Amino acid sequence: MTHIEDKVLYGGVNGTRQAIFALRDMRDMLSGKKAGNVSVKWDGAPAIFCGQDPRDGKFFVAKKGIFAKNPKVYKTDAEIDADMSGDLADKMKDALKYLPDLGIKGVIQGDFLFSKKDLSTKKIDGKSYVTFHPNTIVYAVPVEQASEVKKAKIGIVWHTTYTGDTFESMRASYGVDVSKFRNSVNVWSQDAMLTDATKATMTKKETEEVNKLISKCGLLFNKVSGTTLRELESKQHIAQLIEQFNNTFVRKGALIGNTSMHVTKLIKWIQNKYQKEIDKRKTAKGKGVQQKKLDEILEFFSTDNKKALVNMIELQKTIVLAKLILINKLDRLKSLDTFVQTNDGYKTTGEEGYVAIDTLGGDAVKLVDRMEFSYNNFSPDIVKGWDKPSRS
Repeated sequence: MTHIEDKVLYGGVNGTRQAIFALRDMRDMLSGKKAGNVSVKWDGAPAIFCGQDPRDGKFFVAKKGIFAKNPKVYKTDAEIDADMSGDLADKMKDALKYLPDLGIKGVIQGDFLFSKKDLSTKKIDGKSYVTFHPNTIVYAVPVEQASEVKKAKIGIVWHTTYTGDTFESMRASYGVDVSKFRNSVNVWSQDAMLTDATKATMTKKETEEVNKLISKCGLLFNKVSGTTLRELESKQHIAQLIEQFNNTFVRKGALIGNTSMHVTKLIKWIQNKYQKEIDKRKTAKGKGVQQKKLDEILEFFSTDNKKALVNMIELQKTIVLAKLILINKLDRLKSLDTFVQTNDGYKTTGEEGYVAIDTLGGDAVKLVDRMEFSYNNFSPDIVKGWDKPSRS
């Protein structure tokens, strides 16, 4: 999946159009006009696949190697121990032990949220919680509501279903029908899909603000040359450079400011990046290869193309502004309290993000508040779940 604003970089004309349509659909959902198809991005780890091996019908658990040419799946503790160790091995063995209780049919994917040893009781802002901290976000369940969590041996959130006769040919679809699972006291099993957006309905003023931003997106889209978008789509290495530069702002927790100046700084950043590569080379031939790469990239950033690029960056910026309003409303639907842990205590944060699903096209885009979640993810001042001694 791609961040919604990066569909402009990687998706060409159709991808950009899809991003704008996704904003419209989210607006319509949150203004009460129609139902939407949105899932929550939980900040779990590791990613886990499980279900029935189509080759023999036996239950398995797996990591992402499930879709390799020779699928790697685990059906015994010995197979897990032969391939991994430590906390990861413990979690995979817990999954292998307890997930068959759910009576899972087919193949599904989810994110591991906690095992028994990951649960803690903490007081945050004067309130007692049972917490688990798989990655960047600390999830917190009020103690008086945490009986099921405390009884569970593991916690998993499910988000993707796979269908097909072989692992190699399987197709993914977003969502997992957890209503078909058997109940198990050992597994705290969650569905990532949002089922009720009525609690997050936007006010008339908020809807008008999003409408203005979406209208601006449409105007900017018409100003960006289709040739520019198609060229970026075909030259992914250039799109990646633009994203890398944009991410330097994400790491600072800053929005893009003046877009014309942003493009000028982007070009300078690319020149400096490749100059370092040129300087590293000891031979004239090696230097020439890197210089040729730079010259070919700079052809895209020609004076004639700069206006289209400025409009493109402005379009990305406008998509982000609309996205942030929608995310702020969706965060009201949180099923759990969410925090990040700093060296000075805890501070409230939103969900990792959301996934807007196109039920007709089968595609999806990520809506993540990168000024918050991605900044926290990069920041050395935020304690990560994987840094804890119990996770080593």
